[in-house]
Amino acid sequence: MVDKQSYRDAMARLAAAVNIITTTGPGGTRGFTASAVCSVTDTPPTLLVCLNRNSDSNQALKDNGILCVNTLAAGHEDLSPVFAGMTGKEGEARFEHGTWTTLETGAAVLEGALASFDCRVTQTAEVGTHTVFFCEVEAVKTAPAKGLLYFARGYHQVG
Repeated sequence: MVDKQSYRDAMARLAAAVNIITTTGPGGTRGFTASAVCSVTDTPPTLLVCLNRNSDSNQALKDNGILCVNTLAAGHEDLSPVFAGMTGKEGEARFEHGTWTTLETGAAVLEGALASFDCRVTQTAEVGTHTVFFCEVEAVKTAPAKGLLYFARGYHQVG
C-alpha cells in the first residue's frame, strides 16, 4: 500500500478547482474550502463532495441536507484560507467575507463565482476518513471570470 505522504505528494500534482461549499439549516450555517468535488452524471445532474469526518461542517451538512458548491474565480483567492479555517474564523463569521445570496435551497451562493451548484444531498458514503456527499443540482449560476486552480500546493489563475 502507498504511504500517506507519497499519496499526498502525488495528489499535489493533480490540478483542481477551488470551491467553497456552503450549507444552512437546522444543523447550522457552515462553509468550507474543498477541491474534492466532481461531476457524477448529468441525468439527473449530480456531483459529489468529499469532506473529512472531523470537520465541524460534516454533521451540519448531514443535518441540513443541502449545499452549494461555489467554484472560485481568480479574484476570490483570499476567501479560500478563510473557509479553510486558516484565519481563525468559524461558522457564520466566515460569511463576513464575500457577497452572498441564495438560489433554490437557501444555501449561500457567492456572487461572482465561476459557477455555483445549488444542491440537495441524496446519498452519503463513509470512505476512510471522509464522507462522500452525492448531491442533485437544483439550480446553477455562472459568471464570466478567470478561474482559480490549486496545483503543487499553490494557487494559479487560468483563463
